Amino acid sequence: MIVVATEDFELYHEAVSALRERGVTFTTVRPGEELPGATNVLVTASDDAVGELPAEVTHIRTTADDVRKAVEEALAVLRGGDRRTVIGVDPGTRPGIAVLSGEMVVAAFQVPLSEAVEAIRREADDAVDPLVRVGDGARLQSAQIVNDLEDVPVELVDETGTTPYLGSGARGMGDVLAAVNIAHLEGERVDSREIEPTAGELQIIKDRSREQSPENRSIDESLARRVAAGELSVEEALEEHRTGGADDAESVADDEN
Repeated sequence: MIVVATEDFELYHEAVSALRERGVTFTTVRPGEELPGATNVLVTASDDAVGELPAEVTHIRTTADDVRKAVEEALAVLRGGDRRTVIGVDPGTRPGIAVLSGEMVVAAFQVPLSEAVEAIRREADDAVDPLVRVGDGARLQSAQIVNDLEDVPVELVDETGTTPYLGSGARGMGDVLAAVNIAHLEGERVDSREIEPTAGELQIIKDRSREQSPENRSIDESLARRVAAGELSVEEALEEHRTGGADDAESVADDEN
């Protein structure tokens, strides 16, 4: 059982709320009071007075801002076994992201590609011994995610067969469930992923820029390559195109094709 014992009102409120949201059995006592016999984990603030604890009790000191990380650490203690946090990512224009603690899924998201790295970093910052596993499909988006992740161990995973069959009522869940499967697969440790975009991939980026352009003009190939490399978003490439950095002759020729 998890016990919260703190004089810090903000920490108390955040910890109790987080534990209730997770459906966890817990109790609270005043600092210094005798702990229940079934206590496995004690959560306190860093400056709460704590006496000598039984050897079987894990003591976690935290703050209101870091309470989620403390709760995940406490749950890992209760589950036993491997406490590593693995973040699986199914890349695409809206990547699926699944956070696993051991074998249990503790969080899941699907966000626009532009928000994916921030979401992954946020989960890694809150995690115990984090590892990110990124699927190798959707080559350009996968490379962008891998290259933008720093100071977090990353594995590139063969995602063949990770997208499950979706029955009735499960529409829209495929990318997140694929991310769960990716998180369970060992991959190759990488620091970066260099991808040379194909002509077809560049054309898709150009077509997307034309769709988003008020003038119905596409960006040129050099800007499309920078978008493919993750250096620019389509919106930023269009702005650079409008301010004179693009080859208008090429964009007009694209429009006529």
